[in-house]
Amino acid sequence: MGAKIIDGKEIASEIIEEIKLHINQFKKDIRPGLAVVLVGDDEASRTYVDMKEKMCHYVGIHSRVIKLDSTITEKELLQVIQELNADTEIHGILVQLPLPKHINEFTINESILPQKDVDGFNPVNIGNLQLNRASFIPCTPKGIIQLLKKVGIEIEGKEALVVGRSNIVGKPTADLLLNENATVTICHSKSKDLQKLCLRSDIIISAVGSPGLITDDMIKDGTVIIDAGTSMIDGKLVGDVKYDLCYKKAGYITPVPGGVGPMTIAMLMKNTLKAAKEAEEAV
Repeated sequence: MGAKIIDGKEIASEIIEEIKLHINQFKKDIRPGLAVVLVGDDEASRTYVDMKEKMCHYVGIHSRVIKLDSTITEKELLQVIQELNADTEIHGILVQLPLPKHINEFTINESILPQKDVDGFNPVNIGNLQLNRASFIPCTPKGIIQLLKKVGIEIEGKEALVVGRSNIVGKPTADLLLNENATVTICHSKSKDLQKLCLRSDIIISAVGSPGLITDDMIKDGTVIIDAGTSMIDGKLVGDVKYDLCYKKAGYITPVPGGVGPMTIAMLMKNTLKAAKEAEEAV
């Protein structure tokens, strides 16, 4: 008997329909607006932006995609963001990552107003997350916690391992797990004996982008595995987990694709609706 598959696509679809219903009721007064800034011509980034734009149209969010040349200066990009900060039709601002090397990612994230930072990367929102205060939570970590809750997995008191320490997924996921009263370990490329850390964990969340990193001999029976890693191999999207092997041993597992990915976009829509509601209440 294999693991129970956590169908992120199905769960995200349910959340999207709820968001669509709320927006249809809400936009009688104001229509939520999301601006996505795309710098350069990275193929993966273009694909992600197209998916976000398509979802905005579906749920009823006003979508504005701003495509900029990779040679744009940091100063020019900051000016674009300042204009969006001042635009009352735009409630959420997202700058698609990665950015060209000559542009400081931290400076750009810091320039987005916290109340329009639907990606949750502004230092103010990061600080609020660590303090367990209301804020905009990064979409992928928020989606991961939602997946766990939607299938009824108890987080409190569990040993949770986060593999990866990125500012986008690893660190905020660890913060969210701590806020849910899990005992959390973060490991990374300098950590010793990953297998030992995995074997003691009830929940493993891997977000490295290293295909086949987590294997069946590294997990105990019944482990919950959330695979947030993505890599392309021979044109196919794969995760960090040896799915076919770990499926036989895990209690719950997410597939790649179809696990965490759909939840990320659903949480972006949710954050945009939240930003619009808060903007309306502030008037």
